[in-house]
This record gives sequence, structure tokens and C-alpha cells, in this order.
Amino acid sequence: MHAENPRDNEILKSLDDDQYAAASTIEGPVRITAGAGAGKTRTITHRMAYACSIGAWNPGETMAVTFSVKAAEEMKTRLMRLGASEAIQAATFHSAALSQVRTAWYELSDAPFPQIIEDPRALLAVALKRVSGTDDIEAMHMRDILAEIGWMKVSLIAPDDYVRVCSALHRVPPADLDPQSMAAVMSAFEQEKSSRNQIDFNDILLIDCNIIERHPEVAESIRKRTKHVTVDEYQDVSPLQHRLLQLWMGKGRSICVVGDAAQTIYSFAGASSYYLRHFAEEFGPLAADVELNTDYRSTPQIVNYANMVLSRSPDSETYLTLQSPREQGKRVNTVVFPDDTSEVGAIAQRISRMLKADRDMGSIAILTRVNAQQRAVCAALGERKIRYQVRTDSGWQSSRIDSAQAEALSRVQDQDASQTDEERSRAAKNALRTVTVSTIHAAKGLEFSHVFIIGCSEGLIPFGSGQNGSLEEERRLMYVGITRAEDVLTLSFAKTARGNGYTERKPSRFLLRGRA
Repeated sequence: MHAENPRDNEILKSLDDDQYAAASTIEGPVRITAGAGAGKTRTITHRMAYACSIGAWNPGETMAVTFSVKAAEEMKTRLMRLGASEAIQAATFHSAALSQVRTAWYELSDAPFPQIIEDPRALLAVALKRVSGTDDIEAMHMRDILAEIGWMKVSLIAPDDYVRVCSALHRVPPADLDPQSMAAVMSAFEQEKSSRNQIDFNDILLIDCNIIERHPEVAESIRKRTKHVTVDEYQDVSPLQHRLLQLWMGKGRSICVVGDAAQTIYSFAGASSYYLRHFAEEFGPLAADVELNTDYRSTPQIVNYANMVLSRSPDSETYLTLQSPREQGKRVNTVVFPDDTSEVGAIAQRISRMLKADRDMGSIAILTRVNAQQRAVCAALGERKIRYQVRTDSGWQSSRIDSAQAEALSRVQDQDASQTDEERSRAAKNALRTVTVSTIHAAKGLEFSHVFIIGCSEGLIPFGSGQNGSLEEERRLMYVGITRAEDVLTLSFAKTARGNGYTERKPSRFLLRGRA
């Protein structure tokens, strides 16, 4: 059925040797450990398109799972450019599960489908009042409690087990709640949802698991559509998502996972690189175990700096060492400022000069550790009439994009479909002369020609005290921030918050003395 030499196939010809090794192995379990800028999306989309094109896979039985709608859309677009069938599914865990649950619901139940809550704060307020007797809860505490409920759910921790888990993990509940009270809040929250026939997004995954486990005929129907599964960003899989993936696969072994343990930056939300690192133990023997360590995105200087940051980790042996095939670029620049105001002002002024000097310089980003840093950055850019867009940990916010920019973006989106990915990317960057202000978390998966990472001081990055394993998560976060840069990377920190008279900060331990 597919006797031709894979190297002769047009879909695989443009891949490098490591990418080809992964994409041409289409039978059995495959793990792809892909570093930043190594072409992971390119590899897995070519793999799927190739397998379907030669008849090895049925497109209607093929599914790619991602962690964002944007990533799913990008994957679908790339598959279409490769001539792949529209029957291939590209979806997030939640959207794939929701489709399966909706289809099965009306076969299994006469009850109306539950309402999906998009904003659960009002419901949480009711639950908190039942437990504590008050509904006077700060917005920040409300957010933290919801995050903890989400963590419990994706970690498959029932309220009855929460107190024991907190004791074992030395976990401190949010909002000054003790573990027993937090468990009671979650129970009350779940009861309120049930009484109103409402569910949240993680309930969708739990319901899908329940349906597959309890209804063999439905499970068989679902597994027909998930015979060949590819999971992107596998280092971010939670225990709940992993359980659902196991149920989708059943006894099947046509699974490919791609990820990078060094880019695990959502452990606080239940993500774990454990499943990526132990994939061979669960699904082995593997048909292929490939490392993609060539970073086509960044200059050697940026790649070397990223490698040095990881090399100081006690977990360094579990991380890839990247290499860059690009020509030598500018050294990574570290700048010290007397205070926060001077820092953001100087960076905004430099960007202003850059924009005036070179209209084809590409994209610019200012990356922060937390949302709160962005207000001063935006004010400094606004004073200099520099257009910007803001990306926070909760997504895109309203931004200063005028009609001219919107029109430019429209022109980019309507370009000739024959353009390559690289041509489209470059055109998009040059069409918008705008600066992205983003947290590092929210910038994951993005890339920019020029990157400024501000606030590189102890207590900010790494954030807090760096206790209970958070230091290594902060190190990985810094690595992700660094590898967003293609051509120029500037790291900066301010000695104090507001000048003389304030406690002097220490530079971040992630600022390296050696030159890169």
C-alpha cells in the first residue's frame, strides 16, 4: 500500500534528517522531544499528511490534539496547505471532548444538555457564602480559589482527599482558607452546579471519561474517530487529560506525542512532564524516539544563553541542548537601571528609535513575569505614541490597534495561499508596526525579532521565594522567555522600585555573567 521510499515523497522532502525520522515513522508509538524553534508543528503536520496521503491512515480516524484554539487552527491550516483531507480532526482536548459528549448525550439521556459556565464567579460566591457565611470576597481571592478548584479537578483529587493531599504535598490553600474549608468550598461549588444543571470546562473532560468507561458501544464509536492520535505540547498534559487520552486510545498504539520538558511552565495548574518523560514505559516499545534539537528560530548567541540557563538546573540531564544553524548574531545584552520607571522609559525610548530607523526590522515584544508590570510599560509606550497590544495570563486584552493596523492585518490574512510559512510570518511581522506587551506565560508558542525581558530581579523572576519546587519552574519560564527571541534579546532589571531610599534588589540568578 505504501511501498515507495518515503524520502521520495514530496511531503517529506523538505524535512531535515531528525524531522524526517519522526515524520516517516507512522506505525506504532512515537515520541518527539522538540526544543524551542525546532519545527515540531511542521514535523507532526507533515507526518499526518504523509500517512494519510499514502493510505496508511484513514483521515476520518486521525486526530491532532492541541492546547489552544489558535494552535488547532494553525495545525488545520498547515494540513490543508499540504493537501491533507479536511476529515482530519485538529482540536483542543476540551473541544474534542465536548463534541464527543454532545453526540453521546442524546443517545444516553433524555435530560437537557447541561449549560456550560464561562464565568463561574457568581456561583462560587454562593458556595463561599454557604461555607463561610460571607460573600465579601476579594476578586483576587476569588480567582485563586477558582484556580485551586481547577487544579483539584485536573489532578483528579476529590474534595474528600484534599486535606490528605495538602498534608502530603505541603500545599497551602489560597485566600487564607484551611484545607478542610477549601474542600468544603469545592463540594458546595459542585453541588451548586449540579442543582442548576451546569458544568464547567473541566467537567466536560470528566463526563467524557465517564461515558467511555461506562458505555462500551459509545467508547467503540469514539475510538473509531481517534485511531491515530497526535498530542502537541505533551509536557503540559494533566492527569485528567492523560486519563482521557488513555480512554480514547483503548488498546490502540498509533499515538505520537511531542513536547519539551524544559518548557513545562504550567505545573501550578496541574500540568506535568511526567507523562512525556515516561512515555516509553507506558506505550513502549516505541517505533521511534526522536529528538529535535536544532533551533531554526534564534541566533547562536540566544540559543547558547538559553542552554546556559538550563545547564545550571539539577534537572539539566533531562533537557535538550539546543543548537542553532543560523549565522552569528548580536550578543545577549543585560542592562541595569536605577529604578522601574527608568527601566520602562529607556526601553520605550529605544523602541521608538528602532521603529524610526528601520521599518523592516520585524516584530518587537516586551515580556513581563506578571500582569502588574504591564501598566507602566504601556504608559511609557503610550507617551511616545507607540502602538501596542497586550497579552496577559488570561488572554488578549483591548489594545491600541487602529483601523490602519486592522486593514494591514486583513491584507496579511488574504495573502496568496502559495506562500511559504516563512514568507507569511515575515509579511505578518512587517505589516504590523506594533509592539506586543506580554507575560512570558502568554507568549509561549510565539516568536519575535526583538525581545525585551524586564524585571529580571530576585523575587520577580524567579517569582517569590522559589520554594517547594517552584524555582525550577521559574527557570523553565525564563528559558521560554529567552527562546521567544529570534534576532536580538535584551534582559534588564531595576535596582529599586522608585529610586533612592528603597531596598535595593538583587539581580536574578538567571542573569549569567558569561557572554553568550
